[in-house]
Amino acid sequence: MSDRPADDPPETADPAVIEYLVVTVEDVVTALEATLGTGRETVLRVTPPFSSRMRARLHVAGTAGSYDGPDPILVDPRVLVEPLPAYPTAADTAAELDSPAAVNTEQHQETHAKRLAAWRDSVSASIADKATIETADGAVTVTVRALGSTADTDDEAAD
Repeated sequence: MSDRPADDPPETADPAVIEYLVVTVEDVVTALEATLGTGRETVLRVTPPFSSRMRARLHVAGTAGSYDGPDPILVDPRVLVEPLPAYPTAADTAAELDSPAAVNTEQHQETHAKRLAAWRDSVSASIADKATIETADGAVTVTVRALGSTADTDDEAAD
């Protein structure tokens, strides 16, 4: 007997069966920050076999081994955030300081850390309800379920 709900189709190599993509807010924020802040492409990986409910986990692109069967889906974290807030760079922060003498000082570091924290909060609050992910077999539109979101906290408080 299977633990799979009766309405859940069996696992398959076909990514078109994916209806729900489950991510953690922390993984989405981390992937975006790594990609936008360092230029190192970081994604959320969905590993086959596929079913209607799939979990996407943090992954640095280009570090995967070889697979028997279908390749994992590498989800660009930018497609999971709507609207995507502009990433604050240290140079942007420096340009906004009151004095050029404040660049590369503790004030610059503290101001930039506050801007990054605000950006992370904005990303956390902007995870989309639906997203279109690219697969080897074409685009698939999925419902996104973000774990660790404010909605999760509200749901737990209501229980």
